[in-house]
Amino acid sequence: MWRVLLVLALVSCKENESKLNAPPPPKAAPGDAAVAQKDLATQLEEIRAKLGLPALAAAAWRDGKLVEMASVGVRKAGDPTKVTDADEWHLGSNTKAMTALLVGIYVDRGALHWDDTLGKLFAGDKLDPAYASVTLDQVLRHQSGTPAEPPAALWKQLWDDGEKLDDTVARAKFVKATLAAPPKQKAGEFAYSNANYMIAGAALEKVTGKRWQDLIKSELFAKLDMKSCGFGAPGTKTLVDQPRGHDAGGTPIEPGPAADNPPGLGPAGTVHCSLGDYGKFLNVFATGQPALVSPATMQHLTTASAQMGYAGGWMVVTNARGKLLVHSGSNTMWYATAMVAPDEHIAFVVATNKGDQALEGSLGDLFGRYATPKKKLVR
Repeated sequence: MWRVLLVLALVSCKENESKLNAPPPPKAAPGDAAVAQKDLATQLEEIRAKLGLPALAAAAWRDGKLVEMASVGVRKAGDPTKVTDADEWHLGSNTKAMTALLVGIYVDRGALHWDDTLGKLFAGDKLDPAYASVTLDQVLRHQSGTPAEPPAALWKQLWDDGEKLDDTVARAKFVKATLAAPPKQKAGEFAYSNANYMIAGAALEKVTGKRWQDLIKSELFAKLDMKSCGFGAPGTKTLVDQPRGHDAGGTPIEPGPAADNPPGLGPAGTVHCSLGDYGKFLNVFATGQPALVSPATMQHLTTASAQMGYAGGWMVVTNARGKLLVHSGSNTMWYATAMVAPDEHIAFVVATNKGDQALEGSLGDLFGRYATPKKKLVR
């Protein structure tokens, strides 16, 4: 995943800079959304056909307003039902920025602190001594020392527990076992790991006494009016009412336990929603509105310790054009990438219902549609 984020950031920065002196795109008539949508739909269809994806969708916002959105392809391979702009997409690890923002909300309320240690947050558990002084901030930055991949036995336990335990209990068991074992690297060294955001979710549950799912529903989905949001693969088995995820061979996977990671992994990557609703979340970072956290907390969540590094659920790159936030997510059956340019108030997302990282090569061109000077934007 870290390699993927690095490639995305480098490609996007290069494309952004190359567009600085590019001529403006053909201008649509005021209010002519159909022209803008046709242009994007054509580009998406070319990419979808080239890569053999069932469906592909994208959307972009500037200053909190939708610039364009388009969806092409079918919900399920072998079925003619077309995707729509209202369809829901699995966000995978893009859920991490949501969990990080939740942490920021509770930091502002004084219930959590960036320098809270795991020894304090999980005082009732037996931690390996090396984890005791690791801070919550290091956890969010993937600098805690947790392994990039969990031990096979622990991963199997998380799956087994998902069938018989509440996701909060299953997650707590996973976190307890993870922190009891020796870390894989020193604290402060980067290693992308889903375990970190499961730890963050478990910490939120400890200090609030509420389930992570309930917290994200009340603090984010409700406040941002993200009505389409849910957990796991969207849709129902009996109707092709939403896109299906597809495995590497292109076989559609029906909604159910096998269509996503175990529920206990939730804070690290199980949210789904429509692109329109996801844009409401992205614009919190692109425009600062609505202000769910203080300016200082937002700055903390989006500032890396180096010119290119990881912060609160985002890879952060800073160059001559300002700051760029990038993240991608995939449960191997879906793939989604979000990019936010806070200094230019731009937010962009592209999603497909197949876990195909080949899409990476087209992301720079897609994001480049919006990386022209503000006065030259179509709308």
